[in-house]
Amino acid sequence: MSKNRVAAYITAYKDYAAVNQCIQAIRQQTYKVSAIFVLDNSPVSLLDNTDSSIIVSHHPTNIGIGEGLRIAIQWAISQGYDFLWTFDQDSVPTANCLDTLLETYEKLSGDNYKIGIIAPTPIDKRTNEVVEGAVYNCDRFIAYKHNSKVGFYECDAPITSGSLISLSVAKNISLPRGDLFIDGIDLDYGLRLRQQGFKNLIVPSAIMYHNFGQPIKVKFLNKEIFVHKYSALRHYYICRNHTYLSTRYAKGWYKLTSCLRRLKFLIRTLAFILMYDSEERVIKIWACLLGTFYGLKGKLGKTWQ
Repeated sequence: MSKNRVAAYITAYKDYAAVNQCIQAIRQQTYKVSAIFVLDNSPVSLLDNTDSSIIVSHHPTNIGIGEGLRIAIQWAISQGYDFLWTFDQDSVPTANCLDTLLETYEKLSGDNYKIGIIAPTPIDKRTNEVVEGAVYNCDRFIAYKHNSKVGFYECDAPITSGSLISLSVAKNISLPRGDLFIDGIDLDYGLRLRQQGFKNLIVPSAIMYHNFGQPIKVKFLNKEIFVHKYSALRHYYICRNHTYLSTRYAKGWYKLTSCLRRLKFLIRTLAFILMYDSEERVIKIWACLLGTFYGLKGKLGKTWQ
């Protein structure tokens, strides 16, 4: 396997223990990264610059995940790296994860099969569930069922955390959208890569442990299931960005069905909050309503107060 220069990137926010655990897992990879770029959105910086292998960019006003990815990709391209390995702070790749991703990339990539993103399988240890990638199906994004029996499979958008981005490909499309702030940045960026003819892959044998949301166990129709509890801020951006992206990517009559599906999602989310979430219930309901309205209207940016 030819030697590729890989930089890692972490979006950090108010949790030094999680950031440090992610850094240590990256450092323990059997395939060594050349540098770790940390964009720290915390009010007070979590890290100092005493370690020359870690580059810290502090943004106390919190510029969000989308803008952070823009900055990181631009930095990695300017430094001549071949790949950027992107992480949320609450992710821990296994020691051979990067090696496995690069080996698979080398086997598959060619003139007739150009890979934009190659990603591991994210597993939430708290629920033992795979955090699935997504595909865009006519009028909405849906989860793409994980297949552990193959060497790799394609999807439109792996989750941001763990994604190994080919920087030679990244030069060919516009950068991730900063105006989405948080949530849905991976859906938009991955789908745009696919629309330009590049492949986005998930490799089942490459494993990353990732904390996805705040899972709680509830009883529904006499069955115990895991659902995710979110802050009002997250509810707002989930409703806004997913509504915006789903309806904007829809074509023709699917624009109408996309709007209807987003209203259905809104009703289901409000029902969940009323049934299972007693914390800040009123503000969370308002966040979902406002987010959906702004998503339909196309009002983006850092707009939640």
